Amino acid sequence: MKHILPILTITTLAAAASAQSAASSGLSYNRVGLGYNTDSKGYSLSASALIGSSNFLLSGSTTIGGGSQLGNGADSVSLGYVFKNVAYGIDATVSVGSNESYGLNLRKDLGNNFEAAASYSRDKVNNSGNNGWGVELAYNVSKQIQLAVGYSDTQATKGTTDLTVRYNF
Repeated sequence: MKHILPILTITTLAAAASAQSAASSGLSYNRVGLGYNTDSKGYSLSASALIGSSNFLLSGSTTIGGGSQLGNGADSVSLGYVFKNVAYGIDATVSVGSNESYGLNLRKDLGNNFEAAASYSRDKVNNSGNNGWGVELAYNVSKQIQLAVGYSDTQATKGTTDLTVRYNF
């Protein structure tokens, strides 16, 4: 009888931890997107997908048109690992990729179909380091369709705003 309280406590804590992990699973990592940069008037295509049932994330992107310093066809590919529900329901993704790049992306489901993200990246552009950061607010119109507005700033492209439509699969 005296062991019931510790068993109930452990069971309750395990259930709470399980519920927190389930809350972060609402974020989709399998998606394709079409973005429009309001500053360069160029477009971008992006795609990401978890590899099988693992937390490894394969991502790729390219630019199309516009007056960006990166030009048309600035391609990148990366491999990341998603740490789900690191703290306060936030998922953290660390990644390495082409152009000697690495990054950290934080995503959180805010509820009511809203999601927020913040990122830091560093890559090699023109044989010099290029630091960048970004923030994004997204709205899930449905389980498959997401609309997002983001702002990013790097040494190569100063202060840009992107509007993105994504399809989650």
